[in-house]
Amino acid sequence: MSDFKDAAFGAGHDHIFLGAAHEQNERRTWAVIALCSAMMLLEIVGGSLFGSLALVADGLHMSTHAGAMLIAALAYTYARKHATDSRFVFGTGKLGDLAGFTSAIVLAMIALLIGYEAVSRFLSPVPIHFGEAIPIAVLGLLVNLASVWLLSGAHHCHSHGHGHAHGHGHGHDDHAHEDEMQRIFPPSGVFAVSIFEDGVPPVFRITPETAGSRLEASAVSVTTMRPNGTQQVFSFADRGGYLESMDDIPEPHAFKAIVQLPDGEYEVEFEEHEHGHEAHEASTRDHNIRAAYIHVMADAAVSVLAIIGLVLARTFDWLWMDPLAGVIGALVIANWSYGLMRDTGAILLDMNSDRRMVENVRHAIEDRGDKVVDLHVWRVGPGHMSAVVSVATGEPQRDSRFYHAVLRRFEGLSHVTVEVQPARAVV
Repeated sequence: MSDFKDAAFGAGHDHIFLGAAHEQNERRTWAVIALCSAMMLLEIVGGSLFGSLALVADGLHMSTHAGAMLIAALAYTYARKHATDSRFVFGTGKLGDLAGFTSAIVLAMIALLIGYEAVSRFLSPVPIHFGEAIPIAVLGLLVNLASVWLLSGAHHCHSHGHGHAHGHGHGHDDHAHEDEMQRIFPPSGVFAVSIFEDGVPPVFRITPETAGSRLEASAVSVTTMRPNGTQQVFSFADRGGYLESMDDIPEPHAFKAIVQLPDGEYEVEFEEHEHGHEAHEASTRDHNIRAAYIHVMADAAVSVLAIIGLVLARTFDWLWMDPLAGVIGALVIANWSYGLMRDTGAILLDMNSDRRMVENVRHAIEDRGDKVVDLHVWRVGPGHMSAVVSVATGEPQRDSRFYHAVLRRFEGLSHVTVEVQPARAVV
């Protein structure tokens, strides 16, 4: 078994896989709870003082709303406080998904109760006190809209996790854009070729990413070939730890580049990117704040439908409009509940939530002549993916550090375990 070599990012390091906006989302959720609790007390106390049963009932309804928010808030707080607890093998990043799944079940129960009540009123209509019911529905809508506003910034922000290098530090400067970095794999090691432009004119940097790898600046050059046919050759200087081009790179940064090394030429390609973030990818979405947001959206939708139903019922004496609005609201909530339950359930069961990541990892290894024997990729928190890779290679100099360097370019791949075995060991 001595032929097998294993290594993992994170060995001896923390496993904190919380979302990038975890604490901000936690504060927003507690703020919504405070708002709903204040409204609940106001309605219950006011209803008791003025003898309004409808006001007391809406206050009790608001208490269930605050309770649902409490699930999300406690999950955030617990996950943060126990993020370094070694009992959680892969951290507490999934606690938000567990809270989201629980909230989805609560939403489904609310949908069933609303639907049941609506059908009952279809069969046995009851008199409606429009003078009290409509103002209460409007007041409830205003509170829900305020809650939506509080949570909307968190729900729509891009919760991109920051993958941990776990001791395998990037040799290139952290300010080089990930979209403007490529890697080459000569026999002497792995090298990052990046465009660096943080506060300075853009230049090329070539940085070794494997221990012991080194290049002589005088033996290295880069030739850019642009779509219009123009070419430019860049010479390099040794800056201590990396090589840097002596000339600036003209805009735009969209071209093919031939990297000339002592052992041959290597082609890389750079594209001009808008350095924005893609919204709500499956691997980065915070399902806990999503669940809280769906709760307040569902409540707001029910309030809107209730107001429409009540106004039409009072104007045209269509008493059936009120229960019809309830049925529509129940169906909308049930649909949201199903989507949330499906997505969070898949994460809790470690289903692969990012098939593109799996294929990219496989191609990154197999395009270099090796074979992926076994590969598992799963989510351990918002913006954090974990991977276990078993590789068979015929190149004896390629150890786990080589494959860690190959996979480091994938943003969000925060915890990687690599098993390397000789090709002859594969049956």
